[in-house]
Amino acid sequence: MLFAIGAGSQVVGVSSYDDFPPETKALPRVGALLDPDTERIFALRPDLVIVYGSQTELESQFARAGIRVYAYRHAGIGNVLQTIRDIARLAGRSADGDRAVRDLQAQLDTVRARVRGRPRPRTMLVIGRDTGALRGVYVSGGVGFLHELLDIAGGDDLFTDIKRESVQPSNETMIVRAPDVIVELWPGSQPPAETLQRERAVWNLLASVPAVRNNRIHLLYGDYLLAAGPRLGRAADTLARAVHPDAFPVADLKGRSR
Repeated sequence: MLFAIGAGSQVVGVSSYDDFPPETKALPRVGALLDPDTERIFALRPDLVIVYGSQTELESQFARAGIRVYAYRHAGIGNVLQTIRDIARLAGRSADGDRAVRDLQAQLDTVRARVRGRPRPRTMLVIGRDTGALRGVYVSGGVGFLHELLDIAGGDDLFTDIKRESVQPSNETMIVRAPDVIVELWPGSQPPAETLQRERAVWNLLASVPAVRNNRIHLLYGDYLLAAGPRLGRAADTLARAVHPDAFPVADLKGRSR
């Protein structure tokens, strides 16, 4: 978000996992959600520290030291847009924040318009699973930015009735709920074709599920798919192409990773 609003030159430190944009790789690392390196953060003498909403003890520690703290949570897309506005204001770049919000909202509106009026398949959005097995499955529940992205992309969330950001369903539950489409989101780059084939094949255990029976299982790769920030428009577009491939001309799909 900070780089998207033009405040990249003001960033003095990043978390252990920040790798986008590439400029972050040259910045000091100061730990992450569970292991923040407070000594290093203090040594960087920041005017502002951005923490996650659950890091209340860390927030209090910086506040006592007289350092301004902004706490955010992913929550829904509306929260993401507000966070962009908030940090833009704190960084002295309100106009740039407004621009970034307008750009992101326009991207989301474009995707929604592209799939409007089409049948909405019952879609299971998988956000976690043990590699090579149908174990440890986590799916999107009925709240949160991923749930909202799926709605924009033209899919009906299979677990919309469970008002949590994530749900861990059993194989029996997935069989009973019978999704029309299964979309898996994986961080990182797309693996070789053999790996894709092997990962897709794990779903054969649920042969009676329509998504499996009709070969409507999509494995999507890319860190941007799970990042609650300015790249949500790109994520919505990728999801829409999986759920409604017929809404996008063949020429428009060329070169895209599916």
